[in-house]
Amino acid sequence: MQSFQPWYHGNITRSKAEDLLSKAARDGSFLIRASESIQGAYALCVLYQNCVYTYRILPNEDKKLSVQASEGVPIRFFSMLPELVEAYYSPNMGLITNLQYSVQREEEVDDETEANSHRPQLPPRNFTADVKESDSKTSDQACKTLSDIYVTRLQQMDLSTIPEEHKMAIQEYFRTSVSSDAEQVQIGNTNLPGLKRLTTSICTNLNSEISRILPSLEVFHRTLDQQISAGMGQFPKQIFGESGQSISYRLEHLTKLLYSIEDKTRSSVFECIGYEGGHRKSLLPVVTFEVKQDSLGISTKMFLKVDVESGKLYFKKSKDGPEDKYFVHNKILQLVKSQKMLTKLVIVLETEKEKILRKEFVFDDTKKREGCCQLLQLMKNKHTEKPEPDMITVFIGTWNMGNAGPPHNINSWFQCKGQGKTQDDTANHIPHDLYVIGTQEDPLGEREWADTVKGVLRNITNISFKQVAIQTLWNIRIMVLAKPEHENRISHVCSDSVKTGIANTLGNKGAVGVSFMFNGTSFGFVNSHLTSGSEKTLKRNQNYINILRFLNLGDKKLNPFDITHRFTHLFWFGDLNYRVDYPSSEAENIVTKINKQQYQELLGRDQLTMERNEEKVFLHFDEEEITFAPTYRFERDTREKYAYTKAKATGTKYNLPSWCDRVLRKSYPLVHVVCQAYGCTNDIMTSDHSPVFASFEVGVSSQFVSKQDPNSAPEGAIQIMNCVANLMTKSKTKFFIEFHSSCLEKTVKTSEGENTEHSTGSIKVWFGNQVTLTPIISDPEYLLDQHLLICVKSTDCDECYGEGCVALRAAQSCYTEFQITLTYHGEKTGTLTGGIQLRTSEGKLTEKLYDFIKVERDDTVTSKGKSGDPSKFSVTHAHDISNPSYMGLPFKGGKGTDKGWSYSMPPQNQSTVQHVGKESKKSGYDVGARGAAGKAGAVVEDTKSSEMFDNPLYGSMAKPHGRPKDPDFTQKDHLVTPDQQFPTKGADGDLDRPPVPTPRNRSFTYSENKSQPPTAVNLHPSTHKKLVVPSWSDGAMIPQSRPPLPAKSRPGGPESQTPKPRERDYRDSSELPSKHRPPARPGQPQPPKEVHPEPPKMGRSVK
Repeated sequence: MQSFQPWYHGNITRSKAEDLLSKAARDGSFLIRASESIQGAYALCVLYQNCVYTYRILPNEDKKLSVQASEGVPIRFFSMLPELVEAYYSPNMGLITNLQYSVQREEEVDDETEANSHRPQLPPRNFTADVKESDSKTSDQACKTLSDIYVTRLQQMDLSTIPEEHKMAIQEYFRTSVSSDAEQVQIGNTNLPGLKRLTTSICTNLNSEISRILPSLEVFHRTLDQQISAGMGQFPKQIFGESGQSISYRLEHLTKLLYSIEDKTRSSVFECIGYEGGHRKSLLPVVTFEVKQDSLGISTKMFLKVDVESGKLYFKKSKDGPEDKYFVHNKILQLVKSQKMLTKLVIVLETEKEKILRKEFVFDDTKKREGCCQLLQLMKNKHTEKPEPDMITVFIGTWNMGNAGPPHNINSWFQCKGQGKTQDDTANHIPHDLYVIGTQEDPLGEREWADTVKGVLRNITNISFKQVAIQTLWNIRIMVLAKPEHENRISHVCSDSVKTGIANTLGNKGAVGVSFMFNGTSFGFVNSHLTSGSEKTLKRNQNYINILRFLNLGDKKLNPFDITHRFTHLFWFGDLNYRVDYPSSEAENIVTKINKQQYQELLGRDQLTMERNEEKVFLHFDEEEITFAPTYRFERDTREKYAYTKAKATGTKYNLPSWCDRVLRKSYPLVHVVCQAYGCTNDIMTSDHSPVFASFEVGVSSQFVSKQDPNSAPEGAIQIMNCVANLMTKSKTKFFIEFHSSCLEKTVKTSEGENTEHSTGSIKVWFGNQVTLTPIISDPEYLLDQHLLICVKSTDCDECYGEGCVALRAAQSCYTEFQITLTYHGEKTGTLTGGIQLRTSEGKLTEKLYDFIKVERDDTVTSKGKSGDPSKFSVTHAHDISNPSYMGLPFKGGKGTDKGWSYSMPPQNQSTVQHVGKESKKSGYDVGARGAAGKAGAVVEDTKSSEMFDNPLYGSMAKPHGRPKDPDFTQKDHLVTPDQQFPTKGADGDLDRPPVPTPRNRSFTYSENKSQPPTAVNLHPSTHKKLVVPSWSDGAMIPQSRPPLPAKSRPGGPESQTPKPRERDYRDSSELPSKHRPPARPGQPQPPKEVHPEPPKMGRSVK
C-alpha cells in the first residue's frame, strides 16, 4: 500500500532524501524511503532545525512494523506504514519532533517511445488453470491471432529454395501446431512439442547422419585420449546412444568432439617430435623487425628476429642472412622505451660472462616498437618459471548490432584494427588472456553468438577459448571467454542484470554484468545500453546510478559497497548513448570536422565528458584518449556517410554523429593497468554503429602461499591513525568506520567519532583512537598487493555515508599520510584523511613481469656499460611512467586530476637530501610521483626548466620497484601519536585543519659555496597545464624537445619564481642519487625545511 502514498519515495538515495527535505525547509517535514542497509526495512527521515534525523522502521517475525526511536519510549507495532505515519503525527512519540508535513515524491516522466525502440517480442505469459470463461475466450483469440500473423508472414516469404515437404511441414505448424504450443504454455508446459516435431521432421536426414558419424568419432577420440580408464568407454554410449535428444544438443557435442580431436591430435604430434611448446595451442610466427643502430656515430641497418615459441631474440645484419647472435629469454633483462624519441628502444642483455650489455635500436615507427615490446614481453611470460602469472591482457569489445546479424568476417574487431589507438600488425596473432564482448540490439541467440565468437578467435589465435560466463537481458548481452590454461584460475563467477527501461521494468535498456576472481584479483565487467536521445542526458545519468545501485556482482561480504569499490579492476562499456551537444543546424559542420579528423573540438562538447567533469557520472573512472571518429550514426553497409536524420511520425529526428560506444575502467590505487588499444573498426558495416575495441595490460596477484612457518613468522600489523572525515551531510547522527579487506579475518570497526558541525552543511568527524588491524599473512610479497576498503557509517541506521580505498603498497617503507575522496552510489560525499603504517615480516619482493618494460624520460647514457652489477646501471633507474595509476600519476583520459586518493610522506625524519633519496628507494611505489599526484596532479612546465629532472639518474626520479639491496638499511619507526600529528580542541586556530598530506621534499642540488633555496610545491596548479602521461600514438605524435616536467611554484605566485639553474655535469657526485652519493662534508649546508600551505578542506583542487 505504501507504493501509493505521497510520502513514500521507494529506493531513493540518502543524499536525495536530504536534498528533498532541505528544499522543504520546514521543521517536521518527513518522508519514508527504503533502507539501504537492511532488506525489507524502511528509513523515516525527519527535518528539524536544518538537520535530518533518520529512524529505522523494522519488521518483526510477524511482519509488524516498529520505529527505533528514543530510549525509554514504549515500542509500538503497526500492521501498515500509513497506520504508523498517522500515529507519529502525534507529539511525544520518541522522535526529535512529531511528523507534520509530508514531502511529495518527484514523479519521473518516462519517454513512451523508448519501449518501441527495437523492443523484442515478449514471450507468452503463463496462465493458471482455473481461468475465467472470458479470459479463456481471450486466450483462444490470441492463439488464433498468433497463427494468422505467422501464416501471413510465411506467404510473403520466398519458398522456392526449400524442399516441398519442408514447406508443407512449416505451413502446417503455423496453421495448427503453433496454437497448440501456445495452449500448452498456458497450462504450464513450456516444451513446445509442436516445434520439436517440426525440427525433427526437417532434420531427419541430419539426425540419422549424426547417429552414423558420432560412433566413429567416439572411437577416434578415445584412441587419442591420454587418460584412458577402465570405465571410460561407457560415457559416450550413454550420451550418443540416446536418439531422443535435441538436434542442437547433438550438434553441439559433435562440434566439441571435433575440436577436442583436433587439439589432442596436435598435442600428440608435438609430443612425439619432442616439441616443448606442444602444450600451447597458439603457435606464434617468427617476426622480424628492421631497425637502425648507431655505432660510433654511424647508423647501420639491423634486423631483430623475435621467436616467441623458442624463446630467442636474434640479431641479424641482413634479413635473409645468417643470425649473428641470439639471446635466450632469461638473458633479456629489461626493455627501456625512450619518451623523448618515441621510436627508440634500449634492450638490456646479460652476456655469457654475466656482463651487462645495452643495445639501442631505432624502429621505423612507434607501432613497430610497441609490437616488438609486446612480443618480447609475451616471450618472457611464456617461458617464465613462475607457476602463476602476475600480468594478463584483457580485450574489451562493445557493439550495437542494430538488430542485424554480423557479417562473415569480423576479425578486425578482435585484432584491434581500424581507427584510433591500434597495435602493429606484428601483434595481430598475440592472443589475449580474456575476451569480454558486450553487444546491444543483438538479434542472435546466446549459443549462436557464442559459437560465432569462438570460431573467430579460433581462426585468429588457433586456440579454443573456454566460456566463463554469458548473461543476456533482452537484446543486451555480455560474454566472457578465457584461455584454457586459465580455466582453473577463475572462480566465484557471478552474473546479473538491471532493467532501466520504462519505469525500470522493461529490459530494452539496462545493463548486464559478470564478475569473477582471477587467482587473487577480482574483476568486474558491465555492459550497458542507456537511454537514447540527445536531450536525455539526465535520464542517462539516472540509468547509471540505478545500475550502480542494483547490479549485484562480486563478493557478498562487500555488500555495503557499490560495484565501483568491489573489484580490483572494473570495466564499464557499452552503448552509453551520450551525444555531441550541438544544435541540429550544425550537422553538416560536424561532418566536415570529422572528415578533417578535427575531433578535439567535438569532444569538448561530448556529453559524457562534460558530465564526468562535473562529477555527475563515472566518478574516478578513466577513459583512454579518443582518437577515432564518432561511431554513430552511419548509413548501413558503408562507413563513408553519417545518417544523422531520421523521419518519424512526429517529424524529422536528428541523431548527430556521436561517440555513443565507450569503454571506461576503474581500478584500485597503485595497481598496474595500461591501455594498449582503443578505437573502432572500419570494415564492419551491418549496423549503424561501428564496433569499438580496447585492450589492457593488467596486473594480477596469485593465491599466495607463504614460505614462512606460520608459527615462527612475526605477526604483521596495519596501523591506522589520525582519521578525520569531512562529510557533506545534514544528518544528525554519530559515525564510525568499518575496514574491509581480503587480508583480514573479519570486518573491523572503530569507536564512535566526535562530530563538529559547520555552517556550510557539512560535518567534520574526528576518529582519534589508533586502530591496529592484524592481517592473516604478514609476508610483504602478499601484503603489498592488498587494499583496505573503508566505509563511514552512521551508528543509528548502519547506513553508509562514504566509501574509499587505500593501497597498502603506499605504506611500504614508513608511515604515510593518505587522503581519499569518499563516494556513495556514484556521488562524492566527502573526504577522509589519516595515516597508515605497515609492519611486515622479512621477505624478498620478486620482480613483476610488468616491470620488464620501463619508460625513460630522457636519454643520458649512451655507453654500453660493462659492469657486472646491474643495479649500478642507469637503466635500472629509468623512471617508469608507463602506468599512471601504478605510479600515482593522474590519468590523461580522465580529464581531471582527482583520482579519489593521494598519499604523501610526512616531513618528519626527512631533513636531508640523503635521507629522502634513501627512503624513496625503499618503496616499490614512487614517492615523488605520489607527492605530485597527491596534491593536484603532475603538470607540465616549460621545457627550459631545470634539467635535473630530465636525468633518470637523479634520485627523486629513480625509484625501482622492490626493496634495494642496501646493507645499511634499517627499518625506522615513523609512527607518530595522534597528539603529535593533530592538535586537540584546545589548539590555537587549528581545530578545523585536517591532516596535511605533505608533498615530498624534492632532492635539490647544493654546491659547497652556494645553496639554492627550495620553493614550496604548488597545491593549486594552473588549469591550462596538461598532465604528464605516456602516449603511444603513431605518426601524429611529434616528440617534444624535452619531456614534460612537474611544476614547482608557490601557491598563487607566478611560475617565474622558480629560478633557472645553470646547466650541470651529471657526472658530478652531487647530482647522483643518494645511494651513490658520498657523505656530506663537514659544514656543507643542508636544505631548509619547506613550508607547506594548507590544502583545501574538501578534497584536492581539480580545476
